[in-house]
Amino acid sequence: MSNRQAFERLVMPHLDAAYNLARWLLRSEQAAEDAVQEASMRAFRYVDSLRGEDARPWLLGIVRNTCFTTLERARNGPRQVDFDDAEFEAALGAADPGQSDPAAQLQRSRTRMQIDAAIRALSPPLREVIVLRELEELEYAQIAKIVAVPIGTVMSRLARAREKLRDILSQTSLGE
Repeated sequence: MSNRQAFERLVMPHLDAAYNLARWLLRSEQAAEDAVQEASMRAFRYVDSLRGEDARPWLLGIVRNTCFTTLERARNGPRQVDFDDAEFEAALGAADPGQSDPAAQLQRSRTRMQIDAAIRALSPPLREVIVLRELEELEYAQIAKIVAVPIGTVMSRLARAREKLRDILSQTSLGE
């Protein structure tokens, strides 16, 4: 099998998960697209080094490293990456077009905004494990491989992330 065929079969099905992780880590759709493109080029170049059939943790590890490199460059440079709230809200609204009750839509929108803000308030190490576990539904072992830490560290970071999310959300109307 050629590198292209291997990439298309093993890696491409996981590009949405890669983008989701990058968007949460970088807090910018454009930066996430750039990071996934860069990570995809690396994955394509090294797809022959992939062992086994489970490319998702392997790709997400590359995406994670690319994102943290991007964040480090931003921290050392003059440019700050911002999250586009208006575009995010527009995308959320488009994802739920079948709902006709304006009050329910407004409540869902407020809830999403509060949860999003709470996740964004987490530090990158806590944000990445909560995204990988709760949004991407990865197992602890897969997260440990992606983040390159022991499973116990993943579990403790998840516990801290969940506790911080509870604290943040309890201070908003969502927690009431």
